[in-house]
Amino acid sequence: MTETAWEVVIGIETHTQLSTASKIFSGSSVAFGAPPNTQANVVDLALPGTLPVLNKGAVERAIRFGLAVNGGEDHHIARRSVFARKNYFYPDSPKGYQISQFELPVVTGGSVEIQVGERAKTIRLTRAHLEEDAGKSLHEGLATAGVSGIDLNRAGTPLLEIVSEPDMRSAAEAVAYAKALHGIVTWIGICDGNMQEGSFRCDANVSVRKVGDEKLGTRCEIKNVNSFRFLERAIQFEVRRQIELIEDGGQVVQETRLYDSDKDETRPMRSKEDAMDYRYFPDPDLLPLVISQAEIDRIKAAMPELPAAKRERYVKTHGLSDYDARLLTARHDTAAYFERAVTAGADAKLAANWINGELASQLNRDEKTIASSPVTATQLAALLRRIADATLSSKMAKEVFSYLWAGEAGDEDNAADTIIEKRGLKQVSDQGALEKIVDEVIAANAKSVAEFKAGKEKALQALVGQVMKASQGRANPAQVNEILKKKLA
Repeated sequence: MTETAWEVVIGIETHTQLSTASKIFSGSSVAFGAPPNTQANVVDLALPGTLPVLNKGAVERAIRFGLAVNGGEDHHIARRSVFARKNYFYPDSPKGYQISQFELPVVTGGSVEIQVGERAKTIRLTRAHLEEDAGKSLHEGLATAGVSGIDLNRAGTPLLEIVSEPDMRSAAEAVAYAKALHGIVTWIGICDGNMQEGSFRCDANVSVRKVGDEKLGTRCEIKNVNSFRFLERAIQFEVRRQIELIEDGGQVVQETRLYDSDKDETRPMRSKEDAMDYRYFPDPDLLPLVISQAEIDRIKAAMPELPAAKRERYVKTHGLSDYDARLLTARHDTAAYFERAVTAGADAKLAANWINGELASQLNRDEKTIASSPVTATQLAALLRRIADATLSSKMAKEVFSYLWAGEAGDEDNAADTIIEKRGLKQVSDQGALEKIVDEVIAANAKSVAEFKAGKEKALQALVGQVMKASQGRANPAQVNEILKKKLA
């Protein structure tokens, strides 16, 4: 298989569950984890004579998204949009259709910036439309009895389906886009982003074509992937499958596929429908959705500072690199943590380095979010102040950090100082004391001294290492370097 001869084309449809308390067309709760069919009322069950009533909160969240992906501009938010019936007959859809939007969605256009390594790229959005979720078919524990169950708790849950253009060219770009979009919807508070609970689900449309071809290949849709890792693996498998199929003389069939994480493969689910198969038509039970300029202006005034604006501010105000600023603004809680640390007195660049480095690594190892970090922003700021005033070396600070992480000094704001005092970790910066240790090391390491004087720079680091060893790692490394160079000049 010669993958370099092929170009991958990926577009993603994302079903984002909106953070309302009730469903989009009924008053039923959307709380997760309730027993089956306990959160479905007569509207959700589609009993005769019931009528849908639009949830204003869902519309407000759609407007908020439209503003976020258009840099705060509102020209892509439709002043008039229409709900349609998307007809299909699955057991988990009691009405026999889904209420969605087709020809006139609430948001058109927009873009999402992604970062893959050091390379930035803009992914265009086609549209974002409001719709209701379907119920859920239950098979586990029932298949042996030859039956399946239906849980309609999710039926009518408000969704904003966000559709990208086919601008992504690799699984890595697709994952970067999904993460960036996840960051936006959680940042502006329209979705909790909980992928395990189905609040943020991606459908990846994947096709391949020979490099240089303008015509798109036949696409397959990988349905309902609810993890970034699985999204990457599913796309990688599907790309290999399509290339191998074509190179073996076969043809890709347009279809919907599911990703099996246990077997690390995609498999057919059903033939892929086109819009005409759903027989869309305007829903006669719902009036057109009309959004006033006053409503948009009200929502715009309440919008938080968006990631791009915050990133620009971090670069200008704090002197951060664009790369560090992007990492800090990838998630709202990370940016909030950084700002709390700086407000508590941490140097901004040092705080960015530690949050993007040591803290991020520890969070990843322990599978924690920054919101649940055992080390608070105020505690980290107190630790970083001790690096800035030379009380701690970087190495010693990492040791103190590990004690903070383990909760050794409790939750007090100045826990770092408590640990420094208790563990005797204060850096030695007394000039006289350091000169005495340096003199002893020079006297005991004549060979390294001679090598340094002969021009071997590495010999100096060997001497520094001996001083650090003699001081039990407490000597100020910068001072040690300076004293050694002066004495050996």
